[in-house]
Amino acid sequence: MDRGIVVLGWIIKILRLVGYLPYWLLVKILPLTIWFFLAALQFIKSKIRLLTKVTRKIAVPRKKLFGRLTRNRIIGIGLVVLGGLIFRTENYLFKDLPTPDDLKSHQPKLTTHILDRNGNELYKIYKDENRSRVYLNELPKYVIDATVVVEDKEFWNHVGFSPTGIIRAAYYNIFTGKSNANRLQGGSTITQQLIKNALLTPEVTLRRKIRELVLAVWVENKFSKSEILEMYLNEVSYGGTAYGIQEAAWQYFGKDAKYLTLAEATLLAGLPAAPTIYSPLGANPEMA
Repeated sequence: MDRGIVVLGWIIKILRLVGYLPYWLLVKILPLTIWFFLAALQFIKSKIRLLTKVTRKIAVPRKKLFGRLTRNRIIGIGLVVLGGLIFRTENYLFKDLPTPDDLKSHQPKLTTHILDRNGNELYKIYKDENRSRVYLNELPKYVIDATVVVEDKEFWNHVGFSPTGIIRAAYYNIFTGKSNANRLQGGSTITQQLIKNALLTPEVTLRRKIRELVLAVWVENKFSKSEILEMYLNEVSYGGTAYGIQEAAWQYFGKDAKYLTLAEATLLAGLPAAPTIYSPLGANPEMA
């Protein structure tokens, strides 16, 4: 299993170097094509079996019944069915799919700060989401490292999604986490979480997950890792009305994010996974 994951990782890296189109075909088109081709063959096989049973019941010579249904016609019908299935599925999964360019035009709700003549803050004005933008180069390195280590250890190396992370989360949830619903793990990367919050919806469906995976690969080819991480740190919820690490730092510690200590940065890094459970201001502060 580990060797297979390593080989898959190398294939992904090679395809990423070659360009976006081959990788798009691999992720989006090839699996669907293979799956629907096999489904079409199974469908045709079942129809042939049904026709065979019919010939036995009505005692019609098999050659006479299949005389018109030649092999070429069967293949033609199969290709038509296959094409229709691919088109319908493609339309269902990827209709109105956002693009990475939507992240550039995406304007998260920002808080309005009213200051006095000396630059001291008097009021904050926001609705639902209290968010103030912060730039990655303003944050201490350990703030960035804490987020990556807690949320996505393979962030700097993967291409949008992590096969090992998905397998690890599935194993934990099936054999360990099922005994404690509050400690279930997810396999989403930082890139996937950004896409879910900024471009998609939080609905838990297979369709949304497939769209999220495709967009994650696409975004990784469009933006640098630093750009993705900066967008994530300004987008994600840290509990309550605090969105983005800047307002999270003010809500929990009363300071700018650039002044966070290592311990404070580590605590904040764990909040996006389950803000209600891990919040130091929540019902179970001991879990923070």
